[in-house]
Amino acid sequence: SEAKFSEIDVKYDAKEKAIWQFMKFRRRPSVTLELLNEVKQVIETVEEAYRDPYSQIDPPVQYLVLASSLPGVFNLGGDLPLFVESIRSRDREGLRRYAHACVDVQYLRATNKGLPIQTISLVQGDALGGGFEAALADDVIIAEETAKFALPEILFNLFPGMGAYSFLARRINASTAEKLMLSGRIYSAPELHEMGVVDRIAEAGRGTEEVYKYFDDHSASFASRRAIFQSRHIVNPLSREELIEITDLWVEAALTLAPNDLRKMERLASAQNRRHARAQR
Repeated sequence: SEAKFSEIDVKYDAKEKAIWQFMKFRRRPSVTLELLNEVKQVIETVEEAYRDPYSQIDPPVQYLVLASSLPGVFNLGGDLPLFVESIRSRDREGLRRYAHACVDVQYLRATNKGLPIQTISLVQGDALGGGFEAALADDVIIAEETAKFALPEILFNLFPGMGAYSFLARRINASTAEKLMLSGRIYSAPELHEMGVVDRIAEAGRGTEEVYKYFDDHSASFASRRAIFQSRHIVNPLSREELIEITDLWVEAALTLAPNDLRKMERLASAQNRRHARAQR
């Protein structure tokens, strides 16, 4: 059923047992505390549905899909104006609250609270910084060939601290993960597919069809694929503590940024706002 959220539109496809979450971004296309809270609520709703004894016989949800309703944009990353304001006012606690809220939701999405579901990110536009990290938390990344990905934090003397290292090192390997994080450059979806970061490529404008094709291709093997994804977590377990420790490093690094770095961050925030305005026309 349709849910009442302000940052995401939620749709349930009963036939495929899939919940679609479309980020719609009221203010700017970034990871805000409001967006995190609503994504968390969706996971909690799924958990609640699985408490019903009948869910063992007829599972209510098999797929959770994260997508965006903003043309050309998946998610442009962290809440930069909040970062700048918190760093300038030396608000360590405010920064930490935001960072912990991010990794708590990332941890929830990466582990799905042990529920028998698969998670998919459908990337049809730019996934930058925290937006790219959000996609990395899911089991499967399906991207349109025109989608662009980047971890630009190095350009303002910071690093991606909301799961990038943890997720990339588990998907590919630590040295390639570091290269990707240190480059600051924009990668195309086909490049990341070649590297093993993106799982499936769709033609431009056909991302949704590719997700349905994925459902189709794997409907008979859902249980075995789910078991393989669970095995991933057993072989390379991810703890909340790991994510928290890294994001606390991020907080301390953020507080050392120079005025010039903050000005670069503000320019990026302005660019986010312009992209939002253009995409809504």
